[in-house]
Amino acid sequence: MCGFTGFATPRSWGALDAAKILQMMASALSHRGPDDEDIWLDRQANVALAHRRLAIVDLSTAGHQPMHSASDRFVIVYNGEVYNYQELRLELEKIASWQWRGHSDTEVLLAGFETWGIIGTLQRSVGMFSFALWDKAEHTLTLARDRFGEKPLYYGWNDGMLLFGSELKALKQHPSFDREIDHYALTLMLRYGYVPTPHSIYKKTKKLSPGHYITIPLNQGVALAQAATSSPYWSLENVIEQAAHSPFSGTEGEAIEQLDSLLRQTIRQQQVADVPLGAFLSGGVDSSTIVALMQAESSQPVKTFSIGFNESGYNEAGYAKAVAQHLKTDHTELYVTPQEVIDLVPKLAQIWDEPFADSSQMPTYLVAELAKRQVTVALSGDAGDEVFAGYNRYLLAQAVWRRISPLPQTVRRAMSSGLTAVAPEQWDKLYKNTSQILPKKYQLAQFGDKLHKFSALLAATSDKALYQSLITYWGNPASILLNAANAAQVHQAFDPNNQMNLDFTSWMMAQDTKSYLTDDILVKVDRAAMANSLETRVPLLDHRIVEFAWSLPGDMKIRNQQGKWLLRQVLYKYVPASLIERPKQGFAIPIGTWLRGPLKAWAERLLDRPRLQQEGIFNTEMVHRYWQEHLSGKRNWQHQIWAVLMFQNWLEHNN
Repeated sequence: MCGFTGFATPRSWGALDAAKILQMMASALSHRGPDDEDIWLDRQANVALAHRRLAIVDLSTAGHQPMHSASDRFVIVYNGEVYNYQELRLELEKIASWQWRGHSDTEVLLAGFETWGIIGTLQRSVGMFSFALWDKAEHTLTLARDRFGEKPLYYGWNDGMLLFGSELKALKQHPSFDREIDHYALTLMLRYGYVPTPHSIYKKTKKLSPGHYITIPLNQGVALAQAATSSPYWSLENVIEQAAHSPFSGTEGEAIEQLDSLLRQTIRQQQVADVPLGAFLSGGVDSSTIVALMQAESSQPVKTFSIGFNESGYNEAGYAKAVAQHLKTDHTELYVTPQEVIDLVPKLAQIWDEPFADSSQMPTYLVAELAKRQVTVALSGDAGDEVFAGYNRYLLAQAVWRRISPLPQTVRRAMSSGLTAVAPEQWDKLYKNTSQILPKKYQLAQFGDKLHKFSALLAATSDKALYQSLITYWGNPASILLNAANAAQVHQAFDPNNQMNLDFTSWMMAQDTKSYLTDDILVKVDRAAMANSLETRVPLLDHRIVEFAWSLPGDMKIRNQQGKWLLRQVLYKYVPASLIERPKQGFAIPIGTWLRGPLKAWAERLLDRPRLQQEGIFNTEMVHRYWQEHLSGKRNWQHQIWAVLMFQNWLEHNN
């Protein structure tokens, strides 16, 4: 895993000091690649490429980038891993005789482009990656991104100059970079807590969509180059359609064995590295499955890492420790204090580059920092919820809509007001006195917050509107923004024009996979890990596993009001169910409590009235109304306030 950046234009650079600028852009990515760096310029074609390397496979100079293909036609800068590169190499050797310089996957990719073309190579590649590829023969620059967007790629035309790279901080080193804020992107960020693809917080820069590539001709003028559009080489829509035509028809036992085999194959490939490797372990279904299979494939104890909190209701470290002891891993845990979070908060804007409001970014950063002390690569259990139906909303949304939709909206609004009239802390106290008599699966952490969230569902006008309410921070961003752009619009990542007639749960899973997973979960993990020069790998996002999961019937995912049924059956071959079965908790921190305590002074500085009024972005009075309600404990606006604070923090450090 590495970082790359560059720029190109169909017109002359003129007096531009291209080498100096390119070096500055590359230096901004030093955290992504501390082991090696280089730049390459074609002054006749006006193309500049830069690379920072985190050496994982083939630590020799044979893995150095920018790398030229054997024929010298292609030059690539590349970030990520192609896990099946050894198989591709053998396939290439059957076609032609290659004089390999080393054993890196980068070299195999270049050989693939020369043999199968760009699309053919992308479709054969199993992995996480993004790259920029210069074709000297065709004078085209191709940008490409992996199927789910594990690796980032920003690009945009700024004053006739194409800028591109792994992170925005590299693009911002170029003098042509345009810093105008996209108010539509800001509106979406306040709604969801992240900026959805293809948008970025900057108006003239965007993200390349997952599973897409774009080929830009640089010998036909700026207008034609700017007109180039991206195309998919893989799409979730096609996977779902194919699964509908060819569903899994085997027995439950066969499904368990097939998933077990797929996971073992994937993890075997993802444990290939020439540097120390470990895994994150929370003690939940997903990370425990990954670690269990890693340990089954390893002759040495796997290094595992977890984060704990002293606050009750947020600590999963004990569960992780129990799983680690059962599997006999080499386990390390770290308990996080509020002070450690306070010390991290000012760094968030530089690490994430865009305003990003998933507060679990902080424990994710800290567990990555912990892991980096011992390993250079860490496997993660992310994506299990989206792929195997693990989120609580998949279990509850359809049932809730079925029960509330017959009620008149006036009745539902009254019920909502009644629920929110009682503060979350009071609901927690009431619930604590009665929860012990409930079955274990109905015992919920942070009950008061969940009840307040439920109150917002009562006003939903459709099942899809109910889903939007479940995933929304600010339901109406226009209430706090002075210039909200298209505030009523919602982001439709999953193709709204498809006619596949998905059931509601499957539709939610598709939406989450194409937006929340890509733009929240994977962004969180990538930036947190790479800020620590740590590579992360996500086995559950191997596209072969995703394609298999979509072919399964619904009751192999959700059964007896519990998600991830099939994944659990695989896990229970290695870990007793008693160590896993408990209410779903998530990787959360007590941000609402900390905003009233150790983070209060920091928050009030960013929400200072004169400051907000001078910036002219937020409705000062409305922001302060929500802030005071949160401070008093009358309402828990932690997610909404945190989204505003994350934008304010970003604005302070980035514009």
